[in-house]
Amino acid sequence: MSEAAEHTGHHIDVKQFHPRAQAAIQNPKIRKNFRSAMDGLMSKRKAAFEGWDLETLRDLGANIRMRALANLPDLLEQLEKKLTENGVKVHWAIDGDEACQIVRDICKARDAKTVIKGKSMVSEEMELNHYLEEQGIEALESDLGEYIVQLADETPSHIIMPAIHKNTGEISQLLHDKTGTDLSNDVEYLTASARLQLREKFMNADVGVSGVNFAVAETGTLCLVENEGNGRMTTTVPPCHIAVTGIEKVVPTMEDVTGLLALLTRSATGQHITTYFNMISGPRKAEELDGPEEVHLVLVDNGRSSIYQDDELLDTLRCIRCGACMNHCPVYTRVGGHAYGTTYPGPIGKILMPHLIGLDEGRHLPTASSLCGACGEVCPVKIPIPDLLVRLRQESVDGDKLHPAKVRGHGAKRSTMEAMIWKGWAWMHASPGFYRFGTGAASKLRALQPASAGAWTDYRSAPKLAAKTLHQRMKERGQ
Repeated sequence: MSEAAEHTGHHIDVKQFHPRAQAAIQNPKIRKNFRSAMDGLMSKRKAAFEGWDLETLRDLGANIRMRALANLPDLLEQLEKKLTENGVKVHWAIDGDEACQIVRDICKARDAKTVIKGKSMVSEEMELNHYLEEQGIEALESDLGEYIVQLADETPSHIIMPAIHKNTGEISQLLHDKTGTDLSNDVEYLTASARLQLREKFMNADVGVSGVNFAVAETGTLCLVENEGNGRMTTTVPPCHIAVTGIEKVVPTMEDVTGLLALLTRSATGQHITTYFNMISGPRKAEELDGPEEVHLVLVDNGRSSIYQDDELLDTLRCIRCGACMNHCPVYTRVGGHAYGTTYPGPIGKILMPHLIGLDEGRHLPTASSLCGACGEVCPVKIPIPDLLVRLRQESVDGDKLHPAKVRGHGAKRSTMEAMIWKGWAWMHASPGFYRFGTGAASKLRALQPASAGAWTDYRSAPKLAAKTLHQRMKERGQ
């Protein structure tokens, strides 16, 4: 987490995942909201890919992303060159703190007091809203889900649908309490009310901030995928547009975007195409009637370069932020996004956040999985999420290879007792004599076996030791 995030006081302790997950499991409203939403999203995704050769399309998506990452340094330089030629000012940020400072400096240079924001997970990663508020700059979310979450003073619980944890009644009550709208379960009324509240903000905002779904190096084009039109308003109505994105979002050509877009929309919301697909290549030209006077792009690293240098963890950067892994994850579906305490929840968060914050902070995340493999099977760009979870589980015990400076005790995460148990197990299995003695003694003393074996027996019966060892049984048979 960036320093900008740390000093806001809005960061949730990742190490409290287990008690938050337990609380969520015992909350029937959360269980019902997520179960209903995830079932619907899974059905829509399945229907959207009917008639398509899905595996071939997934291979295409994976190859596009792998080719882009293989040439990432050159593509970033090409992107900067083309954007600069197009009149876009490009900024580089080593972490979230520097990215926030860049956005602040642009706002200060324009004497901006108000910022309207389109949906951007990187800005959530930076905790940009809270940083700007500390600087005396109002930042308002314009995506309906993000707007609802902001009114509730919460963080998004899903990377595509931020307010998916709330039902219509809860949203109606929130809008009534915060904005004075009538209590109603009419979704169209609630949406129209929010639109009216936001429209004036669009017209009066000094700066618009957006994310980027794909940055095309060949043409210097920033692509934004959305359904509500707020992204288009955010990037065209205010006199200054600032786009923020992770350095991994670059692709070589516009042709590459078509395959990824087909996968993104169907995987995320079950749509063949979203309502809006915005392509931004520069500020307003002299002969044009609308558009911003200035366009800035902030390219954010925030740990991605370290991930890029690891041949296995590099696959994490393929992600196109569709959320399909979350929608199909049995753990996420039961505990929701807020239990994780991270910007990116669910399976992708379990493998991405430990890279960004270090395993010392996020070592509980990789264990929040049944390793059923559903996330890997539905990922449109074939990120081997289960394999990466297994690696991170090992590193959470043996030591964080990506952040060695953050590892305590030379990387050992085992307790002294656990380390002694495993050393004893290895020693016994390496010696046939001691193995026979140990298993024989365990069989004879099986009556002393405890009924509880820690957390394992909270939901399971403790396995009973055999009355006789395998060697004893085989000897009785005369073999």
